[in-house]
Amino acid sequence: MKSFPRIFSLGLLSASLLTSAAAVMPFAAPAHADIAGLDATRSLNPLVEKVMPAVVSVEVKLASTAVDESGDNLNGQLPPELKNFFDQIPGFKFKNQPQPKQGGGRALGSGFVLSADGYVVTNNHVVKDAETLKVTFQNGDSYDAKVVGTDQKTDLALLRIKSDKTFAHVDWAKNEAKVGDTVMAVGNPFGLGGTVTRGIISARGRDIGNGPYDDFLQVDAAINKGNSGGPTFNLDGEVVGINTAIYSPSGGSVGIGFAIPAATAANVIESLKSGDHKVTRGWLGVQIQPVSADIAETMGLHGTKGALVADFAAKSPALKAGLKSGDVILKVDDVDVETDRDLAKLIGKAAPGKEVKLSIIRDGKPETVSVLLGTLPAEKQAAMGVGDGANPAAESATFTGLGLQVAPVPGGKGVKVTKVNPKSDAADVGIKEGDVILKVQGTDVTDQASVDAALKKTTGNKVLLLVKSADGQTFITLQKSNG
Repeated sequence: MKSFPRIFSLGLLSASLLTSAAAVMPFAAPAHADIAGLDATRSLNPLVEKVMPAVVSVEVKLASTAVDESGDNLNGQLPPELKNFFDQIPGFKFKNQPQPKQGGGRALGSGFVLSADGYVVTNNHVVKDAETLKVTFQNGDSYDAKVVGTDQKTDLALLRIKSDKTFAHVDWAKNEAKVGDTVMAVGNPFGLGGTVTRGIISARGRDIGNGPYDDFLQVDAAINKGNSGGPTFNLDGEVVGINTAIYSPSGGSVGIGFAIPAATAANVIESLKSGDHKVTRGWLGVQIQPVSADIAETMGLHGTKGALVADFAAKSPALKAGLKSGDVILKVDDVDVETDRDLAKLIGKAAPGKEVKLSIIRDGKPETVSVLLGTLPAEKQAAMGVGDGANPAAESATFTGLGLQVAPVPGGKGVKVTKVNPKSDAADVGIKEGDVILKVQGTDVTDQASVDAALKKTTGNKVLLLVKSADGQTFITLQKSNG
């Protein structure tokens, strides 16, 4: 965050120096001012002429039962999975909610030709529920197209033009885009056709709540509805990203757009182009969460790196390999796992059936576990359900100093929360009546006696709980002597 204002200030300073130098001593301008001036005033026309023939507008006729949830439908908004992210932004409202289409409808997006034989890349949400597809080039030529394959998890789709002609095409970037790189976005905003905008890479690795594989580039080139699926180019005319979403409180561009990086897209598109036109990903079968500073403190960890295992899918590879709740995964085959998102991406990139070595911390000690990865199911495994109700005859017991009352779960594991002090830390972190506490400070609990024994293990003022709710399992830290 510190580098952006510095770059911005230098940009203003360079422009100012260039102006004054040109006016006062035009033949002796400083070298750094010349470089900045050339970059700031360079025409992108040669680049536009090079890449524009490979960029297309994508017109979709939707099935009669389709729901208008495309970010590029003329009356739509972002895909619903992105809405949760933007709902968290104060003052942001979705004015037009997705509505069922009566008798079909029309959606517009963008795309680009990736090979001479007519393969076209776009977003999955652009072509979702498509009945027919048509791509139109800048010169006005239009062709019917078909969907070859889609990947909802990365919001990518591969199309094929129904023609034997040879088409102009572009290539993926050979090097990853860096923050501050100049880029050019091309697309079909609001159905206007081929439109070019210029900007820079504002940030990398953005997580916008789209899924576990989020790794978006943030760009400030103007991107609007209809740009989705279109390319963002570097100055060499290579595709560095696929424009997918925008933050738009006003309905138009405010300079915050998100693009799928070329490295991610290239792997997915290659999978869609070959075999059964599907993307298969490795599957570990764990529910994970970040290692917060509080969790690290209660577990005696040195730092917050890694992914904390909270739960498992039934019959998952992780269970078969002997992983346990509370394990912290630090590496996958010697590649560092900085965050829980890193683990999801590393496992997702691995091929099903591959054996990987996980470096973990268990009970404060380093260990290595080998896991034979499975195939990621088409649908996310359902989270474990919350346990049966507490025995009505059992007397609720108090979690001393934690603002909770609990009771045994008959025939099950853990203790069920029967009451939460609304002024307690437990209420603040979201623990609710009906949640089940499975572990206290790493120890299984089933009744008040086991809870008391586990609490005696705590030496600081924080307690680590493994809590199961309707949303799954998660580790939570609570302050002691708090209600």
